[in-house]
Order: sequence, then structure tokens, then C-alpha cells
Amino acid sequence: MESSGALRAFRHRNFAILFPANLVSNIGSWAQRVAQDWLVLQLTHSASALGLVTALQFLPSLLLSTWAGLLADRFPKRGLLLFTNAGAGLSSLVLGLLIVGQQVQLWHVFLLAFVLGIFNAIDAPIRQSFNAELVGTDDLPSAVSLNSANFNTGRLVGPAISGFLIQAFDTGPSFLINAASYLFVILALLMMRPEQLVGVNAAPAGSKIRDAFSYVLSRPDLFWIMIAVFATATFGVNFQIFIALMATQEFHRSAGDFGLLGTAVAVGSLSGALLSTRLERHRTPVKISMVMMAFGATLVVLAFAPSYLAFALMLPGSGVLALIALISANSYVQTSTDDTLRGRVMGIYLTLMLGGTPVGSLLLGILAQQTNIRVAIWFCGTVTIGFAILAFSRLRRLS
Repeated sequence: MESSGALRAFRHRNFAILFPANLVSNIGSWAQRVAQDWLVLQLTHSASALGLVTALQFLPSLLLSTWAGLLADRFPKRGLLLFTNAGAGLSSLVLGLLIVGQQVQLWHVFLLAFVLGIFNAIDAPIRQSFNAELVGTDDLPSAVSLNSANFNTGRLVGPAISGFLIQAFDTGPSFLINAASYLFVILALLMMRPEQLVGVNAAPAGSKIRDAFSYVLSRPDLFWIMIAVFATATFGVNFQIFIALMATQEFHRSAGDFGLLGTAVAVGSLSGALLSTRLERHRTPVKISMVMMAFGATLVVLAFAPSYLAFALMLPGSGVLALIALISANSYVQTSTDDTLRGRVMGIYLTLMLGGTPVGSLLLGILAQQTNIRVAIWFCGTVTIGFAILAFSRLRRLS
């Protein structure tokens, strides 16, 4: 991997400092995500409530990501990231203390999930566009792939830790661990050497969000990649809801088994992230849409899994394809966008990738409640395939 340049982002000191801190934070975030889903099911036993809390957490991405992209283009990103990590850590701490103190109510979970979503929505486009300052444009594909591997290592470890913590101590410790994990990111940001950040062209005074929309509309390759990402993320990448409801309603398993399903997804996701570091030259719009088609097909197959074991064994393959598709799309958008617009374009990208989650998760929860989770997974896979085929047909004409 090193000889191929897959690890070349580590040549940059600031990236190397932030990387392990992000790993700790990602483990904490995934631990909280599992605990939050389990807590909602404990309080309500309702698929609709589970869909609603996920919707509330991602609703701010729909409302704020594009605006946050403008902040990323105009202001120093390191200072902005200090603010977002402090706010996210505080929201996790409050909910963890409410649970440990046995004072938690469902409205607390909804409210604090929304607050956490606000900080995450502001953080995401700033963090994504900060990569170019950490490593420069030439090493940006390496940084995107490595950060995705980092994120999915957290997905591998966090759910397993959380599952066992829930069995032993209930859900509270998972939230407190996540709150503490943000301190590592804050410390890493403070330890950076600002003079080693790579200079990028800042947006000129008077730049507007609509400039980025005009830019995307003038680039059919970016436009159709974003449409396919929207469908894949909104309907396809709902693994936490899929596995929570399959574990509890279809297979009637424990919190530990639920956590292991999250680990099974993460094994595939991490494998996909690592594999993507070797696939830079294959990150073309047409190939990205083809991988999204294949991912949708795996969801259709998952809907018919006959047992817990079969479902668990199928999850890694689905995770591999999901991550290769999303990492490739993310890297393509970042590396093919003008410096002065990168923050705002990534804001649009993340609005589509994360902003559709409130709608998708809410529909998924309602559909699972009215029918069953198997029908809901089949529907999500079919929609993902349909949009991927549409994007493929448009993108092939451009190549």
C-alpha cells in the first residue's frame, strides 16, 4: 500500500496527528449510535420512533450543510472544528448523565439527537474540505480513503463495545464514552502546526451559496453522481435501522447480538474502505454508479435472509460495496472541484448524502411498522438500484 501511495497522506504531520484522534471519536460515535437505537427501542418498542430519532439527528444536515460549506470557504476551518467538536461532546455528555441518573425520557433523546445533529451538520463539510489543507490536492484521494477506513474501524469496534456495555451497564456509559472521545479531537486540533497547513484559494468576498449550485448544474458528472449518492444514502445506507429491527423483531436476539450485527457491517465497510485505497484510477462516474447498482442488489438479497446467521454473513458484502461506492463518489467530487468552491460543493454533496436520511429513515420506520422490516429492506434496495441505473445511463453518455 505504501509503495502505491495509498498511505501517502501520513507524510503530513497535521494529518497524522488528527487521524488517531478521529479514530477514538469514531469509536465513541458508533458506540453512542448503537446505544441510542437500543434506548429508543427500550423506551417505545416502536419502529416508527426509531425512524423518527434517526430523522431528527440527520434533519440538520438537510438544513445546515450547505450553509456550513460557505463557512468552510470563508473562515479558518480549524477554529470552526474546535467549536463543533465541543458542542457535540457536550450534547452526548448531557444525555449520558440523564441515563445514568435514571431521569431520561423519550423527548430528551429526541431533543439531544437533534442538537447533536446540528453540530454534526456544521462539522461535516468543514471537516471534509479541511482535508485539502491537511495534505494538499495531490494527496487528497489518499486522505479521503484513509479517513473512510478510520470511520469504519470505529464502526467495527464501537458497536461491539456498546453491545457489551449495554448488557452489563445499560446504555448510559456508551454516551459518556462518546462525550470523552471528542476531547481527543480537540487536543489534536490544538496540537497542529498552522504554518504546515497547505494553502488553498479562499472564496472571494461576496461569494454566495448559489454559486456552488450553478457550478454543480454546469457539471453533469457531479450532478448525476450526487443524485445517485442521494438515493444510496437515503434509502440504502440505513444499516442501523435494518439491523436493529431485524435483530429484535425478526430474530428476537439480545443487545450483544445486535452489536455483533453492527460489527458484521463494519467488517465489510472497513474492507471496502481499505480496498478503495487501491482503486483510485477506477474512480470514474460510470463505475461508481455500477457499484451502487450492485450494492442495491445486495439489499434485495438481505431482505430474504432466512436466519440470524445468514443475515450476519451477508452484511459484510453489502458493506464492502456501499463503502467503495460512497468513498469513490466523495473522492471524485472533492478532487474535481475548484478550490474556491470546494466547501460549498461538499456542503451540497453532504446535504444530499445526509439530508435525505430524515425522510428515508422516517419512511423506512413507517413502512416497517405497517408491513415488516423485510419489505422495507427490499423496497430500499429496489429504489437504490433504480436511481443507480438512471445515473449510469446519463453518465455513460458523457464518457
